[in-house]
Amino acid sequence: MAEIKAYSLNEMGQLFKEKGLPLFRAKQVYQWLYQKGARSYEEMTNLPKSLREALASELPLFPANVVDKQVSLDGTRKYIISFADGAATEMVAIPSQDRLTVCFSTQVGCAMACAFCATGHEGFTRNLLPGEMVEQVLIAQNDMGRRVSNLVAMGQGEPFLNYDNVRKALDILNGDQGLNIAARRITVSTCGIFQGIERFSHEPEQFTLAVSLHSAVQETRDELMPKVANQPLKELHEVLRRYQDLSKRRITFEYLMISKKNDDEKHLQALIDFCRGLSCHVNIIPLNEIDDSPFKPASHRSIERFIERLQESGTEATLRQSRGGDIAGACGQLKNKKGY
Repeated sequence: MAEIKAYSLNEMGQLFKEKGLPLFRAKQVYQWLYQKGARSYEEMTNLPKSLREALASELPLFPANVVDKQVSLDGTRKYIISFADGAATEMVAIPSQDRLTVCFSTQVGCAMACAFCATGHEGFTRNLLPGEMVEQVLIAQNDMGRRVSNLVAMGQGEPFLNYDNVRKALDILNGDQGLNIAARRITVSTCGIFQGIERFSHEPEQFTLAVSLHSAVQETRDELMPKVANQPLKELHEVLRRYQDLSKRRITFEYLMISKKNDDEKHLQALIDFCRGLSCHVNIIPLNEIDDSPFKPASHRSIERFIERLQESGTEATLRQSRGGDIAGACGQLKNKKGY
């Protein structure tokens, strides 16, 4: 039995049409779900009672539940969210004075097995449905009491290994009948899945692409990110160049700085060389430590050297200050520690 949040607005409209219902009823349900955050059909008071009862029977609404919430000293909030089948994932809300950013998950767990990432150590459970991604954003918005302004698909999972569902979720998050969040304020992060990047280059919206690079030295990247070892850096560069030719959008590179692993002169020069020919911005991120990991953060001096040299070479680079580290909510730390 399908869950109502599995449908896009167009699909919902077609479904209602097949049932002899007018399109405006589908729009009403859609707006209740995504603009008003309804968690039951009973809340949809402008629908006839008979329709609410029929929908509850034929297209059940299974709202996600927050089973744990932690609040960081810096105001960041991390949520463990449980779905109807008992699967759980994590999501992080990051408030600042002028924005509210939500880092949402696209899968339960992750199959990429990146050596520095807590999620990768957990393994993969299943893909999330579009509505399950959107519901993470709604939960954060309701709990924070303010509108979400920015989204990053950087939680658990590799978005491009769940492309179709992520694409539907983006339609809801960006669409004017949904949450109406501007495309330029939505970032999708990938480990560098070639096929996904190629598809993303043809999307008409101005979403931002972020690539988890972490090393421009093939041997090091293969060690840190073993599941993309079959996708060489040289080919990744070509795929990204084609992406820019089509999309005309700047790329963001994520680079975790790890002591004695990717923070020396060899890795710096390789990163500078990799960025040549691409319109890109490099986010330098101090490593956030996780349990049972041999890796340590690079020194402040190494980080400053990377940023300075990248800027001197003509590549924009900034330090991305991670937030929520005291609640294991920072980059690379998401893991269902409570056992849900």
